[in-house]
Amino acid sequence: MAEFDFDAARRWARLDPQKTLARRGDEELPFVNVGLVGGQGLLLDTCVYIDQMQDRSPQVLDDLVAQRQVNHSTVAIQELMHTVGALNPSDRRTARVVAEIGRQIRAMPPHRIFSPDMEVLGRAALLSGILCRLQGYEKDGRLRALHDCMLFLQAQKLGLVVLTANVGDYDMLLQLIPTGRALFYRRKGLEN
Repeated sequence: MAEFDFDAARRWARLDPQKTLARRGDEELPFVNVGLVGGQGLLLDTCVYIDQMQDRSPQVLDDLVAQRQVNHSTVAIQELMHTVGALNPSDRRTARVVAEIGRQIRAMPPHRIFSPDMEVLGRAALLSGILCRLQGYEKDGRLRALHDCMLFLQAQKLGLVVLTANVGDYDMLLQLIPTGRALFYRRKGLEN
């Protein structure tokens, strides 16, 4: 088993500004649009699966997913499975939701599912700590930030683009690590 390089991770973390970051305007960020066809493969954020299951994904997003190489992360699987565990079994809607999540996960081709390695996990924890401190995230925001950082750094390491509706958090990550890639979309009804 490889050793985690603590010192290299600390040197890498010199990207750490000492001030709160501000969300940039949409005009400064890359959003999915009708003319967008070719490009890097995608790593889907968990919100993509949820939006597709809830029929909140815009047609332009569905078209992009159909045209590009789509990759999946065990981080998204973990978040989806957390939802399965958190749902109330006595709620009559739970069985339908669990079945849909199962369908989504079973549809992921095994050769397109990637797990973050030790370097990504260690650096993501460091990066999420920086993000939580800078942005003042409390308990609920901390776990979300950790998952976002894992996806972001995993995509960077694999040469992929994270596809997400989470503009606020991923904009902050792009400001901290400009070499990372994210592509944003607006949920159906919220476009433009």
